Amino acid sequence: MHGFQLSRALFWSVIAFLALLAFRPWIDGWLIERAAVPRPVTARGDLAADEESTIAIFDAVSPSVVFITTTEELVNPWARDPNVVRRGTGSGFVWDGQRHIVTNWHVIAEASAAWVRLADQRHFRAELIGKSPAHDLAVLRISGAWQAPEPIPIGRSADLRVGQKVFAIGNPFGLDYSLTSGVVSALDRAIYNERSGEIRGLIQTDAAINPGNSGGPLIDSAGRLIGINSAIFSTSGTFSGIGFAVPVDTINRVVPQLIARGRYIRPRIGITADDAVSRPILRQLGLKGVLVLGVGPGSPADIVGLVETRVSPIGEIVPGDIIQRLDGQPVTEMADLIDKLEGYQVGDRVTLSIIRDGRPLEVAIHLGGESVRWD
Repeated sequence: MHGFQLSRALFWSVIAFLALLAFRPWIDGWLIERAAVPRPVTARGDLAADEESTIAIFDAVSPSVVFITTTEELVNPWARDPNVVRRGTGSGFVWDGQRHIVTNWHVIAEASAAWVRLADQRHFRAELIGKSPAHDLAVLRISGAWQAPEPIPIGRSADLRVGQKVFAIGNPFGLDYSLTSGVVSALDRAIYNERSGEIRGLIQTDAAINPGNSGGPLIDSAGRLIGINSAIFSTSGTFSGIGFAVPVDTINRVVPQLIARGRYIRPRIGITADDAVSRPILRQLGLKGVLVLGVGPGSPADIVGLVETRVSPIGEIVPGDIIQRLDGQPVTEMADLIDKLEGYQVGDRVTLSIIRDGRPLEVAIHLGGESVRWD
């Protein structure tokens, strides 16, 4: 009898053990569910000073940043039925209280219409007021009456230094109002733009810039505009550590002309030059600079008597004036001269240091505007 009871107890013990194994996942889940309560929050404390500063900059600047959408009208050649399709997106920022928006030219190039969305989600149709493909800049104006957000404070780019902290605000990949940070990586960079050709004097930054960021502001640690994000250097089309921005000194010089005239008039002296033609002549003379190949009739260069290169009756090349300095700044090629002239306004008086017939001369000249006959 005692042995039977022992066997029976052992039997039910095995049954209970097997049942426990079978129901263990359910029991574990029930116990975990009962224990799954929110953990207590650890007090964070104050934000770091640089975090507070970054947040303050974003809060102050982001209301002036806009999201730009462009459309293009395509026509079916068979049905002759126009169809409006979305072309692309980009960024921009409020320039003034007159409803002007500044962005990159490549953001709206070839688009048939542009729409601007403000930080408060209001949408407006925008019209193109002016453009300067050479600087990759364009100005839009929003239609209708509305209270414009405060324009971004304007800084300077001439005194920027490599290593300064910068912030980029824009709409990468259509994700509106994104902030990235970095530093000024280099200054006075030049890149080639398919629509604009070579663009010089750019700011290089490692702040992440991706498609959609174009046209957005580059901000310094004081919350001032120092550039407009224009391009990235990438083989994949996404950010790879190098971005470029048009400096604010260029923006502040070009944009007022785009608003007033719809285009930018470059300051010129009125000469024709070609580095490929001039290089062997200058090498033979042992000189550097810009050889004046031609002088535009009635141009500032013509007024002050600059001498152009000519060919003698016996076929010899007689070199004209060689420009070596502009207001004391060395000039080595035509692109360099054009770049330095960008820092002036039409009507400004400058001094050219030239070589004429082997003798150095100083010539004062007032810069003129555009002409179809001379550069």
